Amino acid sequence: MNRVYNFYPGPAALPLEVLELGQQAFVEYGGQGMSLLEMSHRSEPVEKLVEETEQLLLEIIGLRSGYEVLFMGGGASAQFALVPMNFLAPGQVGRYVLSGSFSEKAYQEARTVGQAEILASGKAENWAKLPDLSQLAIGHDTAYVHMTTNNTIEGSQWTDIPDTGDIPLIGDMTSDILSRSLDWTKFAMFYAGAQKNLGPAGVTAVVVRSDLLKAGNGKIPTIFQYASYAKNKSLYNTPPVHSIFMMKLMLEWVARQGGIAELEKRNEEKAALLYEAIDTSGGFYRGIVEEPFRSRMNVTWRMKDEELEKKFALESTQYGLIGLAGHRSVGGLRASIYNAVPVEACRALANYMRDFAKRHG
Repeated sequence: MNRVYNFYPGPAALPLEVLELGQQAFVEYGGQGMSLLEMSHRSEPVEKLVEETEQLLLEIIGLRSGYEVLFMGGGASAQFALVPMNFLAPGQVGRYVLSGSFSEKAYQEARTVGQAEILASGKAENWAKLPDLSQLAIGHDTAYVHMTTNNTIEGSQWTDIPDTGDIPLIGDMTSDILSRSLDWTKFAMFYAGAQKNLGPAGVTAVVVRSDLLKAGNGKIPTIFQYASYAKNKSLYNTPPVHSIFMMKLMLEWVARQGGIAELEKRNEEKAALLYEAIDTSGGFYRGIVEEPFRSRMNVTWRMKDEELEKKFALESTQYGLIGLAGHRSVGGLRASIYNAVPVEACRALANYMRDFAKRHG
């Protein structure tokens, strides 16, 4: 099999060894005479699997106590609604930092639930830079502050996480979880759809501080309460068991690589290869996001016209480089270089970029 270099933004690349381990256990799991796809979520092997995956995620992040992991469905999009449903009480305001399309969607969902306001926004700059959070004035009526740590579509990423004091900070980390070292304790809660750095699509990991969990709204339907998932160890309803299993394999792979610190070094190297190809092209390629705010997970750029961009994306497939078209809402080009994308893939893409510029510049 000749595997391509996968730059899709999600579902995204997975390590071959993780896929092969998943394949080996697909038909029969743990000597049970059946696949995980057939196994009851109330069975002991599945309960053990879920518990071990929860603990492994906390260990890799380094949150030893005070936080719980919940496995839920609906992706980050469901969390956009569930966060205000659980934590936005009457008389309080959910305050949102807008840094891209998905943070704006989270804000719009909160407005359907209760009172939500924009705390800071980079929309006026067309998302090319992140808003300044150094002088935030957060009102005492704030239920929580919500931010998206990495902007998948636009290609920007926060390097500094604000300290919101006693006000809960909630983060959408879907596209950069486990990619770099952070002070995770600044967050009262963060969540991530699995399909970028945690495994295949189908499950969302929610990491929530115990005190915030207890403060959740108990008057919404039980299935929408975070407390329901915590009380039932993510087994309130039938979870996506196989997706959780693949997440466990992915977390074990992260540990074998040397953990987050080692992956962070690789991610810096990968991003540097691509940004160098952009910045040394003499203007043939133009980065969309200003340099201080560039993402190390989603590298975005434009060319002089859309026809040339289409030609670039089409020709790239001949070299085994897949998924380089930008998001349909903004166009351009994008390389998503999540943890499972190897350095060699980014080196091959950088070489192709230089060759393409030489031929078409």
